[in-house]
Amino acid sequence: MEGALPVSLEDIRAAAHRIAGRIAETPMVPSASLGEIAGVPVWLKLEHHQTTGSFKLRGATNAVVSLSPAERARGVVAASTGNHGRALAYAAKAQGMVATICMSRLVPENKVLEIRRLGADVRIVGRSQDEAQGEVDRLVREEGLVMVPPFDHPAVVAGQGTLGLEIVNALPETATVLVPLSGGGLAAGVAAAIKGVNPKTKVIGLTMERGAAMKASLDAGRPVQVEEVSSLADSLGGGIGPDNQVTFAMCRALLDDVLLLTEAEIAAGMRHAYAREDEIVEGAGAVGIAALLAGKIRSASPVVAILSGRNVDMEQHRRVINGEGAAFAEDSP
Repeated sequence: MEGALPVSLEDIRAAAHRIAGRIAETPMVPSASLGEIAGVPVWLKLEHHQTTGSFKLRGATNAVVSLSPAERARGVVAASTGNHGRALAYAAKAQGMVATICMSRLVPENKVLEIRRLGADVRIVGRSQDEAQGEVDRLVREEGLVMVPPFDHPAVVAGQGTLGLEIVNALPETATVLVPLSGGGLAAGVAAAIKGVNPKTKVIGLTMERGAAMKASLDAGRPVQVEEVSSLADSLGGGIGPDNQVTFAMCRALLDDVLLLTEAEIAAGMRHAYAREDEIVEGAGAVGIAALLAGKIRSASPVVAILSGRNVDMEQHRRVINGEGAAFAEDSP
């Protein structure tokens, strides 16, 4: 099945070789508390321990080191909800390049500050990912910068897929993988890797109820736009692009299911990660735990949940831990 898709298992294996030594191979640990709740062994892939704090460094690094010398000299640009921008800024700086990152005003300030700290040229544009993308298109057209999209690019998807290779290498008998779903770069890459090795393993995409663009697109059978609103899982916001070339087709072909989570469920996932697993994760990184706590996962054994990022505003995290997070997000426009 994956042979006809834009990114293959061999593409992902090549990416793993390309980025080896440039990213961290993150640990995978059993969770006794979630295993008791789910009734099956549960493992946590601690990708939030990745350098820059999220999985995004895998795809950004693979894309940057794949550029020609002429492309590197022009510099790179991307629209981002935060984590891709931070990863691209880091990957570009490691190669002696300058990155320009365009973000909407919905991106949390802590993520903006970290991207600036890495030396990137930051542009704040509009209130949506699509508006930020408009500025990226202008910079590509008028200044010749090279675009490295946050998800809809074969090199980015192949880089994210290396996370799936690490899972199947560490636990070949994995029955189900729970993966955060936004534009689909992580979900498509992980699913291509997992199913390329073991087609019987289920891959389930998880996202928030508020503004789930890929879920709406899969239901419609084509890329559609949704209204962007604030969420505890802010990294899962943004559209998938009306001219999506890579991730929509891969998610439609490879994902076994897509489940939605409420703000209260996401907050519960963040609290469990902190109180029972000793881990600080952002809302998007907690959706796997949230789905297990909510009883939404029915699976054979074992289950692997990907904790995808830790770049949360610590004041917001404190409020969630104190039981204020669900109310905060539900009341936001």
